[in-house]
This record gives sequence, structure tokens and C-alpha cells, in this order.
Amino acid sequence: MPITSGLEWTFDTVAASYEKMRPGYVDELYNALFEYIPINENSSAVEVGIGGGQATLPILQTGCRLTAIEYGENFSELCRRKFADFPKFSVITGKFEDVELGKNEYDLIYSASAFHWVPEEIGYPKAFSMLKSGGAFARFANHPYRDKGNPALTEEIDILYDMYYCKFHNKKREVLTEYSKEQAEERAFTAEKYGFADIRYALFFRTRTFSAKEYSALLGTYSDHIAIDEEIRSEFFTEIEKAINRHGGTITIYDTIDLQLARMP
Repeated sequence: MPITSGLEWTFDTVAASYEKMRPGYVDELYNALFEYIPINENSSAVEVGIGGGQATLPILQTGCRLTAIEYGENFSELCRRKFADFPKFSVITGKFEDVELGKNEYDLIYSASAFHWVPEEIGYPKAFSMLKSGGAFARFANHPYRDKGNPALTEEIDILYDMYYCKFHNKKREVLTEYSKEQAEERAFTAEKYGFADIRYALFFRTRTFSAKEYSALLGTYSDHIAIDEEIRSEFFTEIEKAINRHGGTITIYDTIDLQLARMP
């Protein structure tokens, strides 16, 4: 990922907006996760990259002991406050690859839209070593796709990306495609290379509709957009808002959520 690589720091600068604008995950995903690995008050879990806590509450509600690993200090403090009513919850501020945690201690290690920041050759072996026999590694993420029902708006926004985003990052615009079953399968079986077994994956779908202001606020939580110089970014987002308002005042995002599951033998 040439644009996002090295931009881990950006999210923590917009922690409050991220917590507000980034979506959680669908109930069906957690149902599939808990069917694969039952979690209760006797379980211990680790969340890699808690961010604004979008994927945390359903795990805490099982009664388990949950340790979150979070690179950003602002996110860490936000989540300490957000989940203060759960005495078995704690946050360690640091990178997953740097934090020292016990081996063969955990029933579940999971990461929601964050594990791509961890080098594969470090992250998978470390997760494998931390799990108890029979424990599970779960990786899931949301993959948004811009409004399929309004091609004129999409075309206008593409032109704006050429003018602002691509010019700033000195790259050509990539053709947007929806996240596919083949991509989910390939990501799932990455775990097999590192000793995991019982590989499974699933896809879930939803739509979200935003006003022009809401959509620009959402864009302001993406690392490669945050990295754009503030003056350019402000003008870019203003033009996107104008485009949305010219085409009905709302934009619909089509989400594909993938879940990958793997087990420590």
C-alpha cells in the first residue's frame, strides 16, 4: 500500500471524529465469530488496533478479559473512558509488534480494520504464539464502495480526486472496484502459511447514506486524506460537498465487510 504505508500516526490526530464517523460491524459478523470460538467470562482476548472502539463492545459484553493494543495515545485514552464500566478491560499504548504479551495465554486475538498496519511476517506468527491451543485469530474489515446508483456523481468526484488527491500524492487514480469473495478468500488463507488451521471466511453487506457534510467528515478520517496539506484538503472536501449537493444532497456507500477466522491447532 504505497500511499497508506507509514501513515499510522494520522488517525490519532482525528480520534474524536474517527470514533464518531467510522461505522461498527454487523450483528451477523459477531454471531459467526462466537459460533466459531465461544467467548465468556472465563476467556481472555486481545484486540489489535482498537481505534475508536468500533468493534469492542460486543466482545466486552461476553464478560471476557479484554486487552486492547493501540498505537495512538488519543485513541487509547478515548477508549479507557468509553469502556470505563468494564473492569476487565485495559489498553496498552504501543504497536502490536512491539508490545510484550504472554504466550499461549489467549482464547481470541482479533483486529478490526487495523491488522494491515502490522507487517504480515511479524503479526501472524506473534498472534499464533499468543493463542492457546484451540484459540482463534479473527481479522475483519469494512470495504466501502462509492454510490453505485448515481454514476454522474461518481464521475464528478473522480475528476475531483484527479485534481486534488492524485495531484498531491503524485499518483494516477486507481479504478475503484468492490471488494470481492476472491480477495476475502486470499486474505483468509494467508493465516495457513503461519501454522493456523480451520480457515474460514464470510462476507456481509450493508449501505450507509450521508449528507454532503457527513461524507466530507468521513473522508477526514482516512489516513491518505488526512495527509493532504490542510489548505488543499479543505478545498478538495468543499468541492466534493458541492458535487454531492448538485446531485441530490446525499451519497450512498455500499459496504462489504469481510471476516477471516483461523484456529491455533
